[in-house]
Amino acid sequence: MAEFCDLQIHINGQQTFFTNERIVSNFCGKLRKIIKQEKRRTQIRNSGIEIDDFPGGAEGFEQAIRFCYNNGAVEITVSNVSLLHCCAIFLGMTEKLSNSNLLHLTEIFLQEIFYWSWNDIIICLKSCESFFSYADSSGLIQKLLCSLLAKIAQNSDVNLLVSSSSSSSSSPDKHFNSGELKIKPSSSRKEWWFEDMTTLHPKTIEQFVKTLGAYGNDNNSLVLTRFLLHYLKTAVRFNKSVNSRTSEYSELANTAVHGVILMGKTSFSCRGLFWVLRIVSGLGLSRECQVGLERLIGGMLDQATLDDLLIFGGHNGGAYDVNLVVRLIRLFVHDNKVNLEKMKKVGRLMDKYLGEIGPDQHLKVSKFLGIAQSLPDCSRDCYDDVYKAVDIYLQSHPALSLEERSRLCRCLNYEKLGLEACKDLAKNPRIPPRIAIQALSSQHSIIKMADDYDSSMSTNNQLVLYNNCNHNDMTVKELEKVFYKERRGQMSTIPSSHNTAMPRFC
Repeated sequence: MAEFCDLQIHINGQQTFFTNERIVSNFCGKLRKIIKQEKRRTQIRNSGIEIDDFPGGAEGFEQAIRFCYNNGAVEITVSNVSLLHCCAIFLGMTEKLSNSNLLHLTEIFLQEIFYWSWNDIIICLKSCESFFSYADSSGLIQKLLCSLLAKIAQNSDVNLLVSSSSSSSSSPDKHFNSGELKIKPSSSRKEWWFEDMTTLHPKTIEQFVKTLGAYGNDNNSLVLTRFLLHYLKTAVRFNKSVNSRTSEYSELANTAVHGVILMGKTSFSCRGLFWVLRIVSGLGLSRECQVGLERLIGGMLDQATLDDLLIFGGHNGGAYDVNLVVRLIRLFVHDNKVNLEKMKKVGRLMDKYLGEIGPDQHLKVSKFLGIAQSLPDCSRDCYDDVYKAVDIYLQSHPALSLEERSRLCRCLNYEKLGLEACKDLAKNPRIPPRIAIQALSSQHSIIKMADDYDSSMSTNNQLVLYNNCNHNDMTVKELEKVFYKERRGQMSTIPSSHNTAMPRFC
């Protein structure tokens, strides 16, 4: 057996093949050259030949060697033609060594590429994943993508792909030259080819985009943008390791977001933009794209819903990405300084958001305040919902110190608290006594102004009570008595026509 297997070939440090020197030299020009250049033949027989970066690794080399041992016989299919072609190029299996050598046979097979079916092209592209760089450098990927684009153009609305050339040549290779194909920016619907292409490797998709001349900042196509978003959404949903391989998807994400920013409000609703943000977050988006997308969303924040804002916090130390919402509010305020109606709409939205994030055990006081205080006071007519959110937070964080609880209450405007909310605050054991006194004092002043009290009446006694109170000794019950005493005095002077509904001083 040793006389027949006189040459060891080590492939990519993975596997060693024991071959016959004469057989492989008859078909493989590269191996013949290595053997001839090596003078110490005994060393070759003892240690063998080391080959690194072989396309397809051990599997590819085995297929090429089988061709040699079968005396040039091989079955070529769409599944293996890419691998055989690249192996043939690497090993120099040309016609100079043998008639109908492997390279020639694969080239003949690939000449029919523009007449393959759509599925055949997809299968062939997928087979290139393990040796993509070599397939790309050999020009094979470009040929496959041009054939793919030809199929899209032949089976789609004529407005989807338009050629900058007016050539009427019937040759597929000429008519669908990659430099002549452009995607029409106005096309917006989901196309039939979207789903099939989600099975391709991100490097293949990246090359697909480059072939169209729409990579990165050059993306001005809505249909391509929608495809990339669909592709990335599928990758995130079905590929659990996508976040650990963000570099493979980052440029595709950047290209998609460039398209979104360019199309802007004319093509994407506020909810649609949040959908985009959810897809691309965690994919290594560039700073420029992140800022541009957030600026676009921030300008439309008044159209958002609570569900839109509830974005997973990831590694930010909380259940939700509160920092993102703070940035969006600041962008909104900057763009809508004079639009009071929109400001109030966002104010109501943020009150709901505060109530939703309050129970999060990992939410810091500073982040809660970051949301509550990010809008100007004019954005809220009433602070009842903010107080409810504060109380929810206090219930969920019982270990807060007195100082932290007092700091949390700074986001409240006591003058805009309703009577019932103020009553609840005065009884609430989670609210620091000093805060309760401030709230009752503010409420007293509002009621006095609202009912046109005489400044010299019984309020002087009430103020004396406030001034003489020891903040540390005052109990919740005493605060409640103060509140009810004030309420009885106020209600006795309110006209009967006002008794049909609880007054709100917001």
